[in-house]
Amino acid sequence: MPKKIPMRQCLGCREMKPKNTLIRVVRSPEGELSLDFRGKKPGRGCYVCPDPTCLARAKKAKAIERALSTQVSPEVYEALEAQMKAGDCGDG
Repeated sequence: MPKKIPMRQCLGCREMKPKNTLIRVVRSPEGELSLDFRGKKPGRGCYVCPDPTCLARAKKAKAIERALSTQVSPEVYEALEAQMKAGDCGDG
């Protein structure tokens, strides 16, 4: 029996895609936002495609703010874009 692939919806393009192809935006218990490339960080998460246009769409629709129930400053979006472009995997 094949293993079931978990699917998640991108906040930018609103398409259902396999979880491992998306990038998780996570709000830590302290309220800090960051990108979680491995899906292991603790906190509330939402997903976007690894594409700056999807992040821009999510920003325009305020989808990340709604999903994480927090205000997102323009500086945070700039940091997320830079982190996404760099492909920073961090210590997840």
